[in-house]
Amino acid sequence: MKIKKILNNNAVVVSDNNEEKIAIGAGIAFQKKRNDIINPNKIEKLFIMKENEKFQQLLLKIPEEHFALAEEIITYAEEALGSKLNDHVHIALTDHLSFAIERGSQGIHLKNKLFHEIKTLYRKEFDIGMWAIKHIENRTTIKMPVDEAAYLALHIHTAKLHGGDMKQTLRQTAIIGEMIQTIKECLHVSIEEDDLSYQRLLTHLRFTLSRSSHSEQPVMDDEMLTMIKKKFSVSYQCAKNVAKLLTEQYSIHLPEHELGYITIHIERLRTL
Repeated sequence: MKIKKILNNNAVVVSDNNEEKIAIGAGIAFQKKRNDIINPNKIEKLFIMKENEKFQQLLLKIPEEHFALAEEIITYAEEALGSKLNDHVHIALTDHLSFAIERGSQGIHLKNKLFHEIKTLYRKEFDIGMWAIKHIENRTTIKMPVDEAAYLALHIHTAKLHGGDMKQTLRQTAIIGEMIQTIKECLHVSIEEDDLSYQRLLTHLRFTLSRSSHSEQPVMDDEMLTMIKKKFSVSYQCAKNVAKLLTEQYSIHLPEHELGYITIHIERLRTL
């Protein structure tokens, strides 16, 4: 396996069986030059990326330390999740991380408006994000805000198999945030984000949106639905407000049976 191009001390483009690949490993290019043979034992990751050129350009413009940190976070994430992430994460997360570290070094921090929703909906990924910002602080002395853990969580989630793309994930999370805000305004209560009922509601709303995009409908006995509408009239009205928001703002139409399930979750919040 010969080196075709050195990207930095830890990444090289190699020719393997007449195929161009990217090899990553600590110090893999140390004292190496083009056409040198790579020691296989030095290779920690080897992959073919459709966006090879874009990845190469990224590695040439960011500090090598940022790349190393990103790879350590990706490795930790794959171990924590027990599965591989798609190759695009090496571009998306690395690019985001490098920019975030630059901002952090200048004392510039971005507020994540979807922080609570991300923390609840993508708990494993958020925990990885929390590990990541602590790891960055230990390595660079730059203290990253917890909001950054949520941003990293989104990148990790979308890099999972069937995780969806970033645009889709952000849209869904933003809609859920608006649904929660509608419920808060309807109930005139503050909601504790760590409360189990809130977390269950958030998870249910996520599946509600997923079902609506696949034209799936939950089934509830008509008699049960009638009882819920009568017994939990305040919560049902809140559910109707949520449905109105989705219809008017996003052209998403919820069946009445879905409102019944949302009503039950809202009622749990009301009776805390």
